[in-house]
Amino acid sequence: MKYAITAATGHFGQLAYHYLQELVDVKDIVVIARNLEKAQELFAGADVRQADYDDTDAMTHALAGVDRVLFISSQPGGPVPRETQHQHVVDALVASKVSFAAYTSFIHADQSVSALASDHLATEKALSKSGLSHSLLRNNWYLENEMGFITAGASQHATSYWATGRAGWALEREYAEAAVKVLVSDAPKAIYEFSGSINDYESLGLALAQATEEKITVTKETLDDYIATLEKSGLSQDLATLFASFQSPIDEGSLDVPSHDLPDVLGRELTPLPEALKEILARN
Repeated sequence: MKYAITAATGHFGQLAYHYLQELVDVKDIVVIARNLEKAQELFAGADVRQADYDDTDAMTHALAGVDRVLFISSQPGGPVPRETQHQHVVDALVASKVSFAAYTSFIHADQSVSALASDHLATEKALSKSGLSHSLLRNNWYLENEMGFITAGASQHATSYWATGRAGWALEREYAEAAVKVLVSDAPKAIYEFSGSINDYESLGLALAQATEEKITVTKETLDDYIATLEKSGLSQDLATLFASFQSPIDEGSLDVPSHDLPDVLGRELTPLPEALKEILARN
């Protein structure tokens, strides 16, 4: 059985490779990346192949002889629309006759009002239309997405936010490990709603205070005031507006999706927020 990870040099891909080599022989792992030289450095011993999502033929060639694929979604905003890129990958999966694909999607992609969900839903539909056996790994929010909130609180003992809603934060490594467990599963489900426990920013701030053993002031601001706060920290107006937009899925309720699929697949409870925050802070 040959297993492949696409977009392997991204952080999620690197984490997935780490967990996959614990479950299968490294000689049975194919890593596919845009940057061949970087991938060869990162994944010594694996079968490294060059391809990117802009080129269906190259991806088809890279998938030759592969049975199961972890199809990691691309980053939006590139010169080729993400929906188009993902269609290229689906076409390559079909042309290569892979037996199964696990795709990293967006939580409740078929119901979400978030603009982030649209490309993922289009990809889900493309996979369904293709007839390919697949699982949808609908991921909630990585805790690492909140680095601005976390580092400000830890270093300045004060942090802020603007979004009113809640999110299912969990460590990125937990999502990646679960993805790999689905990839090698004998009987994967069609859809997984992967989510951590549901919390708001006040709860995240309390967990951060526990992690740092410091008193941390957490302030809710308006969106405009939050952007102004980011500008005062040194960001340009465009960057501050972009960073502030990362909280939009939380404010609109798109990430308020309780589910036990993630701990069920991992076979254990998720890392509690204070411990997860300690882990993140220890890396920086």
